[in-house]
Amino acid sequence: MNRFRLIVGVVCAALLMGCTTTTSKIPNGQAARLVSTTGGMLRGVTQAQLGVFRGIPYAAPPVGELRWAAPQPLPGWEGVRDASAFGAACIQPPVPASSIYNDPPPSSSEDCLNLNVWAPDDAEKAPVIVWIHGGSLRIGGNSLPMYDGTNYAQRGVVFVSLNYRLGPLGWLAHEELSAKSDDGTSGNYGLLDQIAALQWVRDNIAAFGGDASNVTIMGESAGALSVTYLMATPKARGLFDKAIIQSTNLRSFPELAEAANAMPSAEQIGADLFSKLGVADIDAARSMAPQELTNLATLAGFAPQGTIDGALLPDQLLDIFDRGEQARVPVMVGYNAHEYRPEGGLALRMPKTSTQYEALVASVYGDLASEFLRIYPHAQGADALLDATGDIIFGWSGERIAQSQRELDVPSYFYVFDHCYPSARARDLCAFHASELPFSFGNLAAEAMPARWPVPDGEHDRAISDAMLDYWISFAASGRPTAQGHAPWKPYGPAEHYVRFADRPIAGRDFKPGMFELFETFAQRERAAGRSWGMPVALSVPAEIQDKQ
Repeated sequence: MNRFRLIVGVVCAALLMGCTTTTSKIPNGQAARLVSTTGGMLRGVTQAQLGVFRGIPYAAPPVGELRWAAPQPLPGWEGVRDASAFGAACIQPPVPASSIYNDPPPSSSEDCLNLNVWAPDDAEKAPVIVWIHGGSLRIGGNSLPMYDGTNYAQRGVVFVSLNYRLGPLGWLAHEELSAKSDDGTSGNYGLLDQIAALQWVRDNIAAFGGDASNVTIMGESAGALSVTYLMATPKARGLFDKAIIQSTNLRSFPELAEAANAMPSAEQIGADLFSKLGVADIDAARSMAPQELTNLATLAGFAPQGTIDGALLPDQLLDIFDRGEQARVPVMVGYNAHEYRPEGGLALRMPKTSTQYEALVASVYGDLASEFLRIYPHAQGADALLDATGDIIFGWSGERIAQSQRELDVPSYFYVFDHCYPSARARDLCAFHASELPFSFGNLAAEAMPARWPVPDGEHDRAISDAMLDYWISFAASGRPTAQGHAPWKPYGPAEHYVRFADRPIAGRDFKPGMFELFETFAQRERAAGRSWGMPVALSVPAEIQDKQ
């Protein structure tokens, strides 16, 4: 019997509603679906033989005294709650209209802890993917058209997308908050939201046909960083079984109460923000309108990020992975071949002469400079600096995670997205940061993308997208990525196997030889010297030596 029909029959009988069918009509003409959750009954819609449920709350609204508090249990509701429309995104600052990432959600609110579910009508213990959106922990939302889960659900996955608190509302640490908390910590509220959403999935996903014992967490950029946090935190153990990590980083993060790694403490960062805003204390900050607070904090330079608090994030990510204390789950991890391009927000110029360039690199990399120059020679122009930036942040981090899981004898798979198409090539945006998303979701139409995004218009776009969906879904189902008719994807292993997504998937070994080893050695040296690591260095070129041609 169809799972939705069974649920509706049981619920209707219990409520003495006399229902005899799974469907009814709702105002927009779509058929309705009912599902029982721990919070109460939900009425979703049927679309293309899928049950779609939007705007499902998974925690109490974090407003008033719950601003800067762990997410609280959701009060249940009476009757049937409509789940046909997306909920509000979390409060976020505006993005410049000129940005290719300018894709504002329809609405935003502090009451934003909601998620969406796409499920096949006949789902029965189906694999589950939980999507965590990117956006620098500052912007984004689960309602963006690019993240529509239809293509996953049509291929047999129960797909979930969630919202989590952003900006200062989600990632502010402050001494007052730490003093009033049960465990003496603050910050990481957005991460706590993600854990609460995964707990909701554990408790409710079977009602949608999903298998709570086969959950894959998946994210890109800040979402990939969130997945990495979830792998690192003991608080998320048992809530997921696999991880798909698209462009993460393992950089150093602020410690809660002590300056470390050439960074102020997270509490000091919070205190400095309040000083810049003229805010006296937490009570005064709670009295501010959430949008005003977010906008002002952004203008003041507040950068949302995780806090190493000794509890939720017990140590630096690199230390946790070094000790093998991360989640022992299969991973599929990778990055894009040209993460940073000029229109992506980073315009770097090469020094005019190779001698100037070599001196600049040597001033930071010392005896590693020759290897840096071999991989990123002056002849490449600004592309050398741009690609070095992406590689030190995302390439090194992705391979580091693949290697760390291998050392735990856990399967890991590494990829590089290197697909280009005419409209992207015309703007020097081949394989830029986040450009894999339309392909990994199968949402290639212009209406699924931000207004200034280069819309895929190449001969191989749909084929590459279908292959990526097959690899992603098979990994979620079994822990092994496969795609019929395409390259076998071998585990990363000692040979450093990977798949490169160009005009077709191409299997290879040791992508960009020497790159990982260079940045691993450099990161370890910076770490040992008490400096921050995992972020670009030696890329600030003085104006007087820039090549402006």
